[in-house]
Amino acid sequence: MSPSGLCVRALGRGRALRPRVLLLQPHRPHGAPGPQLMLASSPALVQRLSRDVELRPGFVSPAEEAALLQELEPRLKRQRYQHDHWDQAIHGYREIEKLQWSEQNAAILQRLRDIAFPPGVPQLSMVHVLDLEKTGFINPHVDSVKFCGDTIAGLCLLSGSVMRLLSEDNSGDRVDLLLQRRCAYILRGAARYQFSHQILKEEESFFGGQKVLRNRRISVICRNLPVSPVAATG
Repeated sequence: MSPSGLCVRALGRGRALRPRVLLLQPHRPHGAPGPQLMLASSPALVQRLSRDVELRPGFVSPAEEAALLQELEPRLKRQRYQHDHWDQAIHGYREIEKLQWSEQNAAILQRLRDIAFPPGVPQLSMVHVLDLEKTGFINPHVDSVKFCGDTIAGLCLLSGSVMRLLSEDNSGDRVDLLLQRRCAYILRGAARYQFSHQILKEEESFFGGQKVLRNRRISVICRNLPVSPVAATG
């Protein structure tokens, strides 16, 4: 199946999130302080998702980003941007799946896998690469539980963006994540199964009242294999 088949459904677009709480600190070595990267509708929601959302700014260096792009661009440029995704989840995109990587880039991806997946967890061998043009966006959706497991780990290249999580059970529970250029982001557990995720349109790309400039954005995404229903809900 195509990589975009991982999106099980598109959901209704939510109202703008009012900036009420800025609480989540990114992972930093040695406890060094950093900018706040998560805006949630309540402190309780931050506590609920604190173990299921992980953001690591500057996970790849500019040189590593350039190496990844050098390997990806030839294949991406052979495709046209699409504007009619099969379930209307993605607009203004092109995508590939990739198995073989250069030694340097394989090491970068292994570094991402090492922080995202516990040892011994079976993973999808194919890496999903999603290229959004400047005006592209991703509507709220939940990745199919038939084709991928309980963790989504990605790299954000070329441009920052705002990812919004919307609760499947309570429309008032919302989270905005500031995905900075060259960051790594990980969604697990409740953030993976109980919340949809989306990338906001360029004209809607605000975080805490501040404009987040959107340009062309490439995400490089690793996933683990599907888990049993008991494990997913346990």
